[in-house]
Amino acid sequence: MFANFAAAPKILLFSATLLLVSCGETWNDPYPRSEADDNILYSAFTERPRHLDPAMSYTEDEFTFIAQIYAPPLQYHYLKRPYELIPATVDKVPEPELYDAKGRRLPHDAQAEKVAESIYELRLKPGQRYQPHPAFAQDANGKPLYLTLSREDLADKFGVGDFPVTGTRELTAADYIYQMKRLAHPRLHSPIFGMMAEKIIGLRELGTALDAANRQQPDAWLDLDAFPLTGVEAVDPYTFRIRIKGRDPQFAYWLAMPFFAPVPREADRFFSQPGMAGKNLTLDWWPVGSGAFMLTENDPNRRMVLTRNPYFQGETYPCEGEPEDAAAGLLADCGKALPFIDKAVFTREKEAIPYWNKFLQGYYDASGIASDNFDQAVRVAIGGEVGLTDDMRAKGIRLLTSVRPSIFYMGFNMLDPLLGGDSAAATRLRQAIAIAIDEEEFISIFMNGRGIPGMSPVPPGIFGFEEGEAGINPYVYDWADGKPRRKSIEAARQLLAEAGWPNGRNAKTGEALIINLDTTSGGMGDKSRLDWQARQFQKIGAQLVVRSTDFNRFQEKLSKGTAQMFFVGWNADYPDPENFFFLLHGRESQVHHGGENHANYENPEFDRLFLKMKSMESAPERLLLIRRMNRILQRDVPWIFAFHPKTYTLAHTWLKNRKPNDVGNNSLKYQRLDHTERARLRSKWNHPVRWPLLAVGFAALLLIYPVVRLYRIRNQAAGIGE
Repeated sequence: MFANFAAAPKILLFSATLLLVSCGETWNDPYPRSEADDNILYSAFTERPRHLDPAMSYTEDEFTFIAQIYAPPLQYHYLKRPYELIPATVDKVPEPELYDAKGRRLPHDAQAEKVAESIYELRLKPGQRYQPHPAFAQDANGKPLYLTLSREDLADKFGVGDFPVTGTRELTAADYIYQMKRLAHPRLHSPIFGMMAEKIIGLRELGTALDAANRQQPDAWLDLDAFPLTGVEAVDPYTFRIRIKGRDPQFAYWLAMPFFAPVPREADRFFSQPGMAGKNLTLDWWPVGSGAFMLTENDPNRRMVLTRNPYFQGETYPCEGEPEDAAAGLLADCGKALPFIDKAVFTREKEAIPYWNKFLQGYYDASGIASDNFDQAVRVAIGGEVGLTDDMRAKGIRLLTSVRPSIFYMGFNMLDPLLGGDSAAATRLRQAIAIAIDEEEFISIFMNGRGIPGMSPVPPGIFGFEEGEAGINPYVYDWADGKPRRKSIEAARQLLAEAGWPNGRNAKTGEALIINLDTTSGGMGDKSRLDWQARQFQKIGAQLVVRSTDFNRFQEKLSKGTAQMFFVGWNADYPDPENFFFLLHGRESQVHHGGENHANYENPEFDRLFLKMKSMESAPERLLLIRRMNRILQRDVPWIFAFHPKTYTLAHTWLKNRKPNDVGNNSLKYQRLDHTERARLRSKWNHPVRWPLLAVGFAALLLIYPVVRLYRIRNQAAGIGE
């Protein structure tokens, strides 16, 4: 003990020297030093994905991953706007053949009521292969290597990487048919089964047959090849046909979603073995696809890793886009093979501040902008122009903006005795509230201007959206000085009086006008936002009561029709106005039909126009119908069209080919990195500042030296040697 203490100055000096020589260039790098020069994209996610099975997944957080792994028949052009469908795994975008009830071929422009059936024929590009996977591994006799595993065999298996042998094979038409059958599987509970059962001939009957088989053998693997799907057939190994009911121009959009991506029978069989599910060895955890990337690490509470699929080939970077794309450098990689990156590492960030700081340090290649960081990143000029701050520009960071094909709306329950119905009083009451809620102010205060006030269900970028005076909601706005101007509060108060509630009091009984807003905790349950909402109602003398609850209870209220007002949003499944208007179609009433029409709105004229509009191609005649439909909704006010959100994304200078794509989700394969430049700038931005540590070290030496010296003097006086 004496010797160690006496040597303390030497140890401290040695430690300080070691600190200087071994600290390296960067101290705060969260990634292994061996990856510094690798072609790896670094990103983050905030919500853990719950489903990675393409039959079950239906959220944006999950599509971030599975859209890179699975390759459906079609996809969206990465650069063109409006969004355009192009082939992915098939040779062309199919044009449906139309037939009447007697099986006679009809012309392409046949009226929808004459069409009994549409047939889509799709032909695969040959030579496409699945990612390497143990489900395809074979022994010397060509038999599956891992198809008779016991629980003991699985004792040391925790991921697909623990199986030493893998294989692959070519995509076939049968794989697409197998996946379509999986939509009807009773154990998967596919969120689109009900919708697709109304479209694909024979899918509902398949669901009934599978449900019966599952009841007889609840734990056994159901071999879907043994169950026919009458509306889908393989013409040859590369060609298959899908028969759907009637005429449905929107069906092609579904063929660009992971629901219709191929899933091999071998993978389904492999993961069905006893003991697999208990170790998360399932398709829902380890997807098996033919896309540009494959999932090689799955820890959804911490990190997800996508690695280049070595068998992906045949796709090249686009050579066409919007007029400004060439100037933005988005066509520089024209014709080059995809993908450009070797790996993508996604780290879960539960808090906004660490996410933001790591982006500024160069450890994430792109980032969104949280409200707390908005002023640090973006500067809004007096005229409303948006630009980056000087600090962001100095780092070479780019700002990418787009208006999402989405709408947030405040819905009225049209079954409610006060706010619902089509009476003149209830309609004027809803119109008054729509005027009183100042959406422009909401966007400015709570969204940093990142939104566009809604005029109808149709967002910008979707056919049917109109700018200028033609597109305004005339029941809420006037057109003045070349722009829309919200009607005055006096106009809202006048409507309220006409509804029988002058100054927010019942004209007959004098009772106060009390309106309930049902919401979930968080989101619109945020206190400052709800206080703002209450003030909007106070402007017309009404009282707002907030009924906050958990998500499940909120959904129950909507399904039973016990909510009065509610705030929700909708992201487009595909870029067509039908995907927004159907939310107000009478046959989609949630209470009466279990559909997505949470407002339970029913208007016979609107429903008639909707059915006609949905079967039409996007042409001037269709636009005229959309205008009429919008006027009906604007007059009846089942929704307050709150806003269409804007997306603001920041990207570092070394990240190339980054363009917002809010419908196509498979964008990872198009992005390219200059990882050499990234390493240089990371080192520059994170160069260690050593002098504070040196100062602390020398201060410690100065403090300890007198103590050690006194201790040694006392030892010498006592005759104790060192």
